[in-house]
Amino acid sequence: MNNFPETDIWRLADRDPDSQNYRQNYKFDFTFFESNELKMVVKEYIWTNYSTGNRVPKGLRESLWRFKYFDAFCRQNSISALRNLTHSLVDDFRSFLRLYMSAYTGRSLSYCYQRSCFSALKTLVDWCRVFLSEAAPTKQIFTGSEYRQVDSRLKIDFIPDEILQVVNKALKSENNPYLKYGFIILECTGMRLGDLLLLTTDCISKHPISGYTISWFDHKNRKSRDNMPIPAECKQAVACLISRTDAFRGRADPVEKERLFIYAPTIGTHPKPIVTVSKQVFTKWCGEFCTKHDIRDSGGNIFRLTSHMFRRTLATDMLSKGMNIKVIQEVLGHASPATTKKYYADVKDTDRAGMFSKIGVLGNIRQVSADDIAERTDLQWFQENCTGKARLADGYCTLPVQNGKPCGHFLSRQKCYLCSRYITTLEDLDEHRRHLSELQQMLDSNIYGAHYAAHIIPTTLALKEIIRRLEELKNEQ
Repeated sequence: MNNFPETDIWRLADRDPDSQNYRQNYKFDFTFFESNELKMVVKEYIWTNYSTGNRVPKGLRESLWRFKYFDAFCRQNSISALRNLTHSLVDDFRSFLRLYMSAYTGRSLSYCYQRSCFSALKTLVDWCRVFLSEAAPTKQIFTGSEYRQVDSRLKIDFIPDEILQVVNKALKSENNPYLKYGFIILECTGMRLGDLLLLTTDCISKHPISGYTISWFDHKNRKSRDNMPIPAECKQAVACLISRTDAFRGRADPVEKERLFIYAPTIGTHPKPIVTVSKQVFTKWCGEFCTKHDIRDSGGNIFRLTSHMFRRTLATDMLSKGMNIKVIQEVLGHASPATTKKYYADVKDTDRAGMFSKIGVLGNIRQVSADDIAERTDLQWFQENCTGKARLADGYCTLPVQNGKPCGHFLSRQKCYLCSRYITTLEDLDEHRRHLSELQQMLDSNIYGAHYAAHIIPTTLALKEIIRRLEELKNEQ
């Protein structure tokens, strides 16, 4: 066993200088555990992860809070040790979380928090299997899909254009400078809230050619994000914050005096007269903003605005304009483009999204299956003729001949990008780029006027989407 404190109440400090919560102290209260054996296992888990720096104290304290629900379940079912858990008891714990009513709020736990409590238990059991095997159950008790929704697409929570316009209009009359200028910086950069609140007065620098750039420390990835180009309004927002907080710097601690988001709190008890705006306080302001300015969604309800929505909105705007997912990944600072695509970037225009869903994009033409061509006879014909009759200049047609006659759509349009019968692959990528370049040159010159351009623009949008998807496939290979 590690040499952890013998008491049931610990105070652990965050010792990571690159952490958003550096030097903050966290209280860990283990007195709620009924089973001493279970308490000792949790203590071992928390102390080992803290002393090795594997997890930050704030996250460990949140895990301890979640273990309170597991302890209540153990009391109810007379469970005194982790190793006594079975698959059946794990299912019962899920039911317990679903039916649990909070004594403080009188409400049930949210689905998200139920999943977090269950995940905390699973993480503890998995850790015990590696580092404390005598405390872990001997058999596998988790299926791995307890809270996974099968065949469901994640809804990416960005701010719709019409709501964003109202938000920006409301900012003109907003009297909270931290919220007003914070929103502008978030909208321009897409940075995380924790990084925003720790911005310093020297974060802006001149671009070597023109304009300005912003630099900050990405605490999640533990690295600096240097010299991101920003518009003039973002630079002005930073300048206004510097001006508004100058009066506080003389009374602030050396650690905080150069930060942008410092203020003198008037509510609550604070040991210091000047502190940095916390994520909890900023989130509370966000929740009050839409109520104060009466900003409502399409259903007439008060819009639920969060700081993280600005990050998703920036990614969605970039993707909707045809920007490569790798570029968006770099702007957001994600480790993988898969994270960007799944959780952040979406196509804003739902009609356009539906239109693009018809496009068949494959890495290799040999991947065509019944999922792409449902009719078995059509699939067999295509597999036999994919290198001959079905081949187009920049893709393939899965049904070029119908009832003995050539497809009328192909004869009239020649380019079938939005046809459900059209398939394209990586070998056509250069041809798509060439064709898009030609169309853009035609639009730039536009000698035939707006009516002619209106016929070309949908094709350029389709080509940009095709090229984007093919480049993603290429990057994954």
